[in-house]
Amino acid sequence: MAFPPSNWTRRLLAGLLLPVVLMGMVLIQVQPADAARGGRMGGGSFRAPSMPRSSGRSFGGGGYGGGYRGGYRGGGIGFPFLIPIFGFGGGGLFGLLILMAVAGVLVNALRGLGGGAPAIGGGGAMAPAVPSKVNMLQVQVGLLASAKSLQDDLRSLAASSDTSSSSGLQRLLQETTLALLRQPDLWVYANAETGTVPFSSAESTFNRLSMSERSKLDAELTSNVGGRRLDDSAVGEADATNEFIVVTLLVASTANARLQGANTGEDLRQTLRILGSTASSELLALEVIWQPEGRGDVLSAEELITAYPNLQHL
Repeated sequence: MAFPPSNWTRRLLAGLLLPVVLMGMVLIQVQPADAARGGRMGGGSFRAPSMPRSSGRSFGGGGYGGGYRGGYRGGGIGFPFLIPIFGFGGGGLFGLLILMAVAGVLVNALRGLGGGAPAIGGGGAMAPAVPSKVNMLQVQVGLLASAKSLQDDLRSLAASSDTSSSSGLQRLLQETTLALLRQPDLWVYANAETGTVPFSSAESTFNRLSMSERSKLDAELTSNVGGRRLDDSAVGEADATNEFIVVTLLVASTANARLQGANTGEDLRQTLRILGSTASSELLALEVIWQPEGRGDVLSAEELITAYPNLQHL
């Protein structure tokens, strides 16, 4: 007859595995030594539509404060239900969710052994309209540097978009996907991934994905996030020596979107159309990150593959 492992054994295994998982979460984020400067725009809020927008309030029992712009916060990490569109390789959304899932299991096991606090919301009135899960979608497109008009479009959107409202973010997402769809002849690389996480861990997951992509930029010359704008137009013009342009779309949504992946140009076209059609009522958060952006910045083929190892040639 087999006996279940003792609490001491479980605690020892969890203690040994947790540092390994945490180290993997650090290593999975690629930080090239000579990153090019770039631009960023977006915004959002991980509050249910019916919840008040007072700052500093936590939701879902995970200890995450108001709005995703506050950065990653600690707390319980839920076990994501993974729906990979593209293969796991060198990190990316799928790889991050796997590591967060394993880390979540270990953290929860340690809490259980330590007799942690009881679950929040076990009785009394429940907050209405809280989504049970959130879909994380990440699409990256690598284009030839001759797509200068795309950079102009992104700068124009950063200057004019309302990133402090759901309708403004929906318009930004739609206009960005349209700008990409107008350049099919210049698409060279692409990747599309999606995963589902509990609402309580959606904010921290989005923050971690955002930080992973932003860490690939040496600086953010053009920015419009949550209504706050930064425009270094004096150094924001792309130089003729650029070789590639990479645009990353990161979306948190309550919609059950089924992307078509990015194995071929037609797959990418359908994926961008589906992503761009996300309704404002379903859009929780959006980030658009692109590089290069600065005068004289170059993103060579070698640097592109190093910084974005999940990109596949179309």
